[in-house]
Amino acid sequence: MKRFLMVAGLVTSAISLQGCFPIAAVGVGATALVVDDRRSTGFYVEDENIEWKARSILIDRFKDTHVNVTSFNLGVLLTGEVSDEKMKADIAEAIRKVGSVKNVTNELTVGGKSSLAARSNDALITTNVKARFIGAKGFSSNHVKVVTEAGVVYLMGIVTKEEGDAATEVARTTSGVSRVIKVFEYVDKAPKR
Repeated sequence: MKRFLMVAGLVTSAISLQGCFPIAAVGVGATALVVDDRRSTGFYVEDENIEWKARSILIDRFKDTHVNVTSFNLGVLLTGEVSDEKMKADIAEAIRKVGSVKNVTNELTVGGKSSLAARSNDALITTNVKARFIGAKGFSSNHVKVVTEAGVVYLMGIVTKEEGDAATEVARTTSGVSRVIKVFEYVDKAPKR
């Protein structure tokens, strides 16, 4: 009976702990990215907050749109589709008013919502660009954020001109990319960590 209880206890413990490893692994991975990120930890967290607040505004005030909000170093990139020019301007203005936002790059297009197939293709392009960034010469893949909308790749990050040019060249030559738009924040020399 004692042996049975011990085995039952071990099995129960193993079952209840099985979800902890992925959480710990994700936590370690996220920590590694933050350590290599050129943003301060505070800005990294605030970028996440900006995105959550912006999504809340979109849900509350701008229904029936397809808008992506990407924040990097307190700068916001808006991509997707809206029904008219007024809505495009109104969304950008609403996002500008979110605390901590220092600028908004409004790349919203006027037109119907993109299809699921188009969005899936954009996700594939983003994945391909990021995969080609790994091991690329002249920049670290951790310093460049990639967003794709309708085959257009947007690159964000804190980079030197040379790093930005190297990342742009890799993105530009990736299959399926129709155009690359740089939304970089440039520095004279790469910050030391």
